[in-house]
Amino acid sequence: MKRMLIVYCHPYNGSFNHAELLKIESSLTKQNINYHLIDLYHDHFNPVYDQQELKMFHNGGTHDPLVQEYLKRLKQASGIIFITPIWWNSIPGMLKGFVDKVMKEGPSKTHVVTKTGVKGTLTNLKSNYVFTTSTSPTLYYRFMAGNAIKKIFIKQTLKQLGIQNVKWHNLGGITNSTNQKRTNYLNQLEQIKF
Repeated sequence: MKRMLIVYCHPYNGSFNHAELLKIESSLTKQNINYHLIDLYHDHFNPVYDQQELKMFHNGGTHDPLVQEYLKRLKQASGIIFITPIWWNSIPGMLKGFVDKVMKEGPSKTHVVTKTGVKGTLTNLKSNYVFTTSTSPTLYYRFMAGNAIKKIFIKQTLKQLGIQNVKWHNLGGITNSTNQKRTNYLNQLEQIKF
């Protein structure tokens, strides 16, 4: 049975990202798929390392109970869904901090470091999605702005963690988009078979 993990990164519940979250939760429920929500802002997750925790990184240690809980959820899930805005051509600092602090070294964590580089252990995550919104139109973002979400977040960071076959959906031009465009996009989300 599928167990999806949603990692939601937006501080405002009136945002379009929040509308995406509600639509995706509804769709998962209709498809009888169990899911757990990590709401980074609602959880008051601290994305910043302190000196004590950074010393524990190579041993996979943490003193943050949220990191321990998030690690447990990552290991239990069969797929992951990230919902985030694109801010200044990349993921927000809060989501970057989630990756920095939660993705621990060691065989029982999310990756091991070998002589040839990082080898991810999150191979349990088979059904993977990234949902974003951007102020820039999607075509501009893909071809003119460097496409950091696809090239760095998905093809490098997530891949190094063992998270493969990630499907990316972006609603570009969000600031000037019409209500109809937003509604159409949300309706498309309903058609996804997670």
